[in-house]
Amino acid sequence: MTGILGTIGGFHVGAQKIHYPSTAKVDQHDIYHGVKVEDPYRWLEDDRSAETKAWVKKQNEVTFAYLESIPFRGKILADLERYFNYPKYSAPEKKGDYYYYSKNDGLQNQAVLYRQKGLDGEPEVVIDPNKLSADGTTVLKAFSLSKDGRYAVVGTSKGGSDWQEFRVMDLSTLGMLPDRLDWVKVSGVAWQGNGFYYSRYPEPRGSALAAKNENHQVFFHQVGSSQSADELVYEDRENPHRFHLASTTRDEKYLILYISDRGKGKDGNALYYRAAGAPAFEPVVTDITDFSYSVVDNVPEGFLLETNENAPRGKVELFRFSDKARQSVLPEQADPLKSVTTGGGKLFATYTKNVTSVVNVYSLYGVFERNVPLPGLGTVAGFSGEKEDESVFYTYTSFNYPPTIFRYNVAQGTSRVFRSPEVAFNPDDYETRQVFFKSKDGTGIPMFITFKKGLKQDGTNPTVLYGYGGFNISVDPSFSATRISFLDQGGVYAQANLRGGGEYGEAWHEQGMKLRKQNVFDDFIAAAEYLIGEKYTSAERLALQGGSNGGLLVGAVANQRPDLFRVGLPAVGVMDMLRFHKFTIGWNWIADYGSSENEDEFKVLYSYSPLHNIKAGGKYPAILVTTADHDDRVVPAHSFKYAAELQAKAGAPSDYPLLIRIDTNSGHGASNTRKALETAADLYAFMFRNFGLTWK
Repeated sequence: MTGILGTIGGFHVGAQKIHYPSTAKVDQHDIYHGVKVEDPYRWLEDDRSAETKAWVKKQNEVTFAYLESIPFRGKILADLERYFNYPKYSAPEKKGDYYYYSKNDGLQNQAVLYRQKGLDGEPEVVIDPNKLSADGTTVLKAFSLSKDGRYAVVGTSKGGSDWQEFRVMDLSTLGMLPDRLDWVKVSGVAWQGNGFYYSRYPEPRGSALAAKNENHQVFFHQVGSSQSADELVYEDRENPHRFHLASTTRDEKYLILYISDRGKGKDGNALYYRAAGAPAFEPVVTDITDFSYSVVDNVPEGFLLETNENAPRGKVELFRFSDKARQSVLPEQADPLKSVTTGGGKLFATYTKNVTSVVNVYSLYGVFERNVPLPGLGTVAGFSGEKEDESVFYTYTSFNYPPTIFRYNVAQGTSRVFRSPEVAFNPDDYETRQVFFKSKDGTGIPMFITFKKGLKQDGTNPTVLYGYGGFNISVDPSFSATRISFLDQGGVYAQANLRGGGEYGEAWHEQGMKLRKQNVFDDFIAAAEYLIGEKYTSAERLALQGGSNGGLLVGAVANQRPDLFRVGLPAVGVMDMLRFHKFTIGWNWIADYGSSENEDEFKVLYSYSPLHNIKAGGKYPAILVTTADHDDRVVPAHSFKYAAELQAKAGAPSDYPLLIRIDTNSGHGASNTRKALETAADLYAFMFRNFGLTWK
């Protein structure tokens, strides 16, 4: 065939020759500040066109033919299933006489939501998402209980989309009421009496999965009414690229309104509140800057606020109702404040010390009481509850410590294991080291390296280097059963804590955003050089992996240092840095990336954009791009255009495959357990095949 679905070039891996589908080019370009930029694959941005669907089909045929030819692919999937097949629980949430929690028996596509009376009661199923669709891709995204325990909002998404449908469940019968709310996205659920506040967009014009999302609105829904009767609480049509989010305090006395303007490059938010029954909002913070503010809880005098205003590592203040002034509760510490919660009448502050969790307990007014001893160097989440609760729950995990739920007695300050998963591995067989290496500019960068004990540092070990480096997100220690399977094959897993993340507070974040984004790539390159220099691996046995912003990271480093690694695994990556803000909520990322509409930021974006820096005739490592047809956060057009350009410019000269795997009925991440395991098996199969190794 010729034209869109013809072939170009080919290469050999062993005795196997792959022919890439050719991709039609169109005469399309844009002018940015006097610079002409060609965009020949613009047509792939139309996710609904027959041409795009045909292109997806042909690319998948080529990719899956390659993957199916790998003889040990099936064994990898079987191994991953064996390791992953153990019961997984969420921490329970108490409401009235019941505790609510989710449980996955092991390999269920979706976790099932249960409740039971007391901690020793008989469980009953509240909702089983596995029964909501034949293929198990309908996901329970929200379950929010009303304060009196009569109702719950049930939010579901289909096929991995970020769009949600809200329903209301009568908890006395576990039946759904007629209420049905559509076009919900970027929303919480804020109960007040027999109704709740939520955020939504107007019904999109054009593609629901690609059209730009504008005019975020806050509504109030009264249980038992239709969506058309919902009260519009807040909107701002003069600023269509703002987020408007609502929450209520635990006692439902106050409605809190958050307004952010990341589409204009601002990283913070304004904050308003409205007392129950009051006619209008009152301000806490009116100006949207790069400072963020969130209400932790309310006390009689006012709100406890978490903020980074003039405190890049975070602090807590009391906003007083009486004079609208603020006073210090928890001043900024040497370590970044990761989260603040309340429960049992106490304030729980989780700090990050060299990328591991430290939890301190304070009075609600900031008087230190004690530290919470943890099992080791890992990550915690939880410590939330009502003021009258005698205990709260938290989850602890680390690289060789499966997520374990603890029950913390607030009065005694003691923890005991509530639920511990039974995973088919011995944690004592594995070792994690935290190292610090120097990046290009001399900055010290932390990295965790995990492997099975007895590993020889002889440069031959298959190694995965994972990175993210963006949006103030900290990449913390966590457990992965499928990763244990890789370690048992002699693998090394390295997790680099790059600038741009939140590991050391806002200053660390700022060093890896906008005009300084190259620092993130330099950090990742230095991490790879460290692993090679210390003989954990070699360039021939190293794979770089990252998703979303991390997919951008892998794509950029592949252009800058293709000699440094053998396999690249960019997942759902932001690959077109000049047009990302034109799709769904992409404008939200301008605060981190900048915008091509700003000349100085354009120059930097254009200098590293993965799509625009592929070297014609360059030799690339093996690359398996992964994306999904229902990804409406980072639209698949990013990956489509990148793969087409990569194959066209580098397919013939490169010695290794340059492929794209497009999942169907999935979004920004796998939509069910089966898809997640199949994707992981294909990534390992691709990796080992191109390392020249066999999965034993």
